[in-house]
Amino acid sequence: MIVAEELSRSYRRPRSTPFGPRTQVRALHEVSFEVVAGQRFGVVGESGSGKSTLVRLLAGLDSPSSGAVRFDGQLVSGRRQRDLDFLRSRLQVVFQDPMGSLDPRMRVADIIAEPLVAQRIPGRAERVAEVLAAVGLPASAADRYPHQFSGGQRQRICLARALAPRPQVLIADEPVSALDVSVRAQVLNLLSDLVDRYSLTLVFVSHDLSVVRHVCDTVAVLKSGQLVELGAVEQVYRRPRHPYTRQLVRAVPTLRGALAGITAADLTP
Repeated sequence: MIVAEELSRSYRRPRSTPFGPRTQVRALHEVSFEVVAGQRFGVVGESGSGKSTLVRLLAGLDSPSSGAVRFDGQLVSGRRQRDLDFLRSRLQVVFQDPMGSLDPRMRVADIIAEPLVAQRIPGRAERVAEVLAAVGLPASAADRYPHQFSGGQRQRICLARALAPRPQVLIADEPVSALDVSVRAQVLNLLSDLVDRYSLTLVFVSHDLSVVRHVCDTVAVLKSGQLVELGAVEQVYRRPRHPYTRQLVRAVPTLRGALAGITAADLTP
């Protein structure tokens, strides 16, 4: 479904002084992988590892400095936005910050219908009601504004908008990192259920290997713009080969670590 062929992306950093040099920043370097239909493909790495750059390249929102992205056999990279209709109708993205993804001046019904309007898809009111129900929001939510919802509910609205045009591929870029801990598990479980219900191919991006393990069956590990490990998520989690992956596994919280330092007095009501 998705093929990344030796993807590289470099940027020029702005000058620190009017006459100073413009340094080159390498965000990705020769990253290659394939995502097959129905797969739950995780991408994990720390901040600055190139995850967000990779998302933009896969979604056709940016072009690589070298290499190529193909979607279902069709070239994505290097094409004009007007020539990417085949991609927009079949691939949708959910971003990290739900409030930043939603226009505060628009009602929820209009927000969810945005991709339907852009792609001239009929039956908008019925589809809005259908996806609102799918993400666990009442029909009355359609007439309200984003600021009237909690962070978890706003991310549900983002999921509903992504699902509205019936995509085949969903890219989730750190979809729970901006949410309270208490609602992260709810949104992750909802996302997993939606992937199953609609037979989606999922590309899930996170800095947290434990979250990727919960959602995905395959994981790619990025470090400093390079792909350092790729394989089945349980295999990578239990027998990591690269030192950086072993570091990520050690950083995953455990129950024993979470309880360290807690005394009996702390547990007394």
